[in-house]
Amino acid sequence: MTGIGRSKLYELIQEGEVEIVKIGSATLIPIASLERLLERHKKC
Repeated sequence: MTGIGRSKLYELIQEGEVEIVKIGSATLIPIASLERLLERHKKC
């Protein structure tokens, strides 16, 4: 969907480029965070 691989996504999370929300054992990415990421990478 985004064209970003799993390992790259983990890397972006570690770098603080992508916000995450933990709910129980689930790790979620807010839509707004994903949209910001896609906008930043679209401009590159």
